[in-house]
Amino acid sequence: MSFFRRCTSSTFLAASLFCGTAMAQQAVLTRGNATVVLEGYAPNILRVTMSLDKTYALKSPGVGITAAPNGTGWTQSTQANENSFRSSRMVVQVAPEGHGKASGTSADIARYFNGSAPHVGLRIDTPDGKPILRMNDWEMAVPNHKDGSAAVLNDRREGDDPYFEVGATFAAPEDEHYYGLGQNQQGFLDLRSHSLECAHDYTAAGGPSVCVPFVVTNKGYAILWDNPSKTRVDFAFNEQTRWTSQVGQRVSFFVIVGDTYDQLYEGYRSLTGSVPMLPKSAYGYIQCKQRYASQKELLDVAHGYRDRHLPADVMVVDWFYFTKMGQMDMDPKQWPDPTAMNAELHKLGFHSMISVWPRFVPEDRYYDLLLKKGWFEHLADGTPTNGLPYDRAGSDIDTTNPEAARWYWDTIRENFVSKGFDSFWADETEPDLPPNGSYLHVGPGTEYFNVYPYFHTKALYDGFRRDLPQTRALILSRDAYLGAQHNGAIFWSSDIAPTWDTLRRQVPTGLNFVASGMPYWSTDIGGWQYLPYSHTPAHPPLIDPSDARENVNHYDDYPELYVRWFQYATFQPTMRAHGSRNFNEVWSYGKQAEPILEKYLKLRYQLMPYIYSLGYFSHQTGAPFMRGLFMDFGSDPNTAAIGDEFMFGPALLVAPVTKQGATSRSVYLPAGSDWYNFWTNERVHGGQRVEVAAAIDTIPVFVRAGSILPLGAPIESTEQKQAIESVRVYPGANGDFTLYRDDGKTYAYEEGKSEITRLHWSEAKGKLEQTGAAAWAGEGVVMVVGVGKK
Repeated sequence: MSFFRRCTSSTFLAASLFCGTAMAQQAVLTRGNATVVLEGYAPNILRVTMSLDKTYALKSPGVGITAAPNGTGWTQSTQANENSFRSSRMVVQVAPEGHGKASGTSADIARYFNGSAPHVGLRIDTPDGKPILRMNDWEMAVPNHKDGSAAVLNDRREGDDPYFEVGATFAAPEDEHYYGLGQNQQGFLDLRSHSLECAHDYTAAGGPSVCVPFVVTNKGYAILWDNPSKTRVDFAFNEQTRWTSQVGQRVSFFVIVGDTYDQLYEGYRSLTGSVPMLPKSAYGYIQCKQRYASQKELLDVAHGYRDRHLPADVMVVDWFYFTKMGQMDMDPKQWPDPTAMNAELHKLGFHSMISVWPRFVPEDRYYDLLLKKGWFEHLADGTPTNGLPYDRAGSDIDTTNPEAARWYWDTIRENFVSKGFDSFWADETEPDLPPNGSYLHVGPGTEYFNVYPYFHTKALYDGFRRDLPQTRALILSRDAYLGAQHNGAIFWSSDIAPTWDTLRRQVPTGLNFVASGMPYWSTDIGGWQYLPYSHTPAHPPLIDPSDARENVNHYDDYPELYVRWFQYATFQPTMRAHGSRNFNEVWSYGKQAEPILEKYLKLRYQLMPYIYSLGYFSHQTGAPFMRGLFMDFGSDPNTAAIGDEFMFGPALLVAPVTKQGATSRSVYLPAGSDWYNFWTNERVHGGQRVEVAAAIDTIPVFVRAGSILPLGAPIESTEQKQAIESVRVYPGANGDFTLYRDDGKTYAYEEGKSEITRLHWSEAKGKLEQTGAAAWAGEGVVMVVGVGKK
């Protein structure tokens, strides 16, 4: 945006004044020709809106935000013409009328270069005066040729809301750090000094990007940007952070303050919805590839896991099982009896998932109905948007339309739920045909560019809750938006490349995605794209590829890459193998790889009591349980930009190996704690880097002193009841852990039908105490890990 557009208008209206102090849910101010609205949602949550049109300034929040304003504890007052809006957690002050008015040379410049938005200065402090956030100015600009934004007007129909470029600029202290904003695969964690576009983009550098406009900072606040159009965020350039959205009628954002990151996520949760517990099977291993082409092939793989007594929970049917895109059938030549297939999978202890696309070709049985109803994403003249001539997969259903959304679920229920499928893969939720220049029921696609995945996953989740009330929803989605975490959805990093560079970038990519309020994220283990026929490694491969040639051709280091990726995935919120190889099971990558993959597959299930309890933590708080080190060790400045390690819950620090040929790696252990090597039990002081051995069968994992780690007995699926086999205690500090159990299938937990055991390790007493539901019987379950070398 032009500098001059932010200059103060030479004409002002009188500011709205408030006499004395009064309870207030909302403060409505005027600054020049603009309306500024401050609105409380909780003592630690403030909404700010600004517009040149009072009607838009007073409108409710946008897509994904379901909370209602709550002014309890908020008061407003005026002193020296400066308006103050305060609660027990923050003091918001809006600069008086005329503050920042142009004078001298600035006034002369404004004769020729001046915007429509008057200056608004806003600052937020704690009640004791500690700075939280400074908004320096804002923007509401008519699209114009000077800024190269005029073309966006071509995407607006007569009768649509007016188009403005809208934005706000905030002060950026030199020690401020930023995390979140959805999925960006460029390979860094701290967003500081980066300019990013918040937009769903399948062709983005490094891999598909996903927009979730929510950012947390190390300064005790988070910003939720309430605008669904393409948005650019310039983080900490010239001592300021600038948010600029392509289309809007107002600036609207929420500020959440908190003493911890978890308090920020509790605020996000209260605005956009909780994170439901997933079916327990979703925390296990999900077996997939592109693609299992027949009922027989899928069942053979399922039997392969059971014959080998290997744990696995979900078998996935990917695309091209249908006769036509949008037909929502299963080709009887390859899938003769899906109902019997699912019955057999269930008997084996598997759940099933099937990919359902939002695309419909003119030849399928539903296209004419959708066309007649006007239920497609469409052009201004009503023509369904398509990707011709290169993309011949038809048009996207517009699930922002409630009637179309209901029909879509009903059709899935009739065609797939009726055949016994348990869960659904909502692929291509960008949507696949980018909506800019097209139109949705909710409004112009350019204005609502990022919202489709929210509505699309909601269509399926609402259907589950309405028609299958005893079955927990599980929806695999490629994209997300504000509130999508409430829709029973898990997300993944989309169609990424099978390279070491991609693996390296997945670690910070995932940490920022979950930092955006979306706890469930994973990668396609091994990458999705097809393998090159040959690849020469930089170092001698650590896994012999010679007995896996049918699968990897001459990509000599691919079995090694797959092993390292699998190890990393063991400690992701969900664990799913996928990709475009001929075979993709744990026995598919050679005899040297197989026992290592089996080791980590079994470890995933050994950790199941811990992992499922972490899911309950996210349900309760909205916070992620795969966490960048900055979340739990903010007092250690060395953790601010570390993106190649993470905490998996409160106990485990995980350091994936992402370099080919590496047999060791440097690991930073945060200050303020001692750490135990998970594999050797060696105890090490924090606040230092250590070189850690990482043979091909080992991923460096450390356990924080004071941790309580419950481990389960061997099982082959979560359908089996799993006993607590051991509870490891790592002394060195007091510790707590909440062990959670429920039926793993229904929503009865929402009515309190669950078992909760609170575990406490007393360092002084040298004793583990438990309260609540009894978690195990007998002696010898608790093991206090011995102190090794320091």
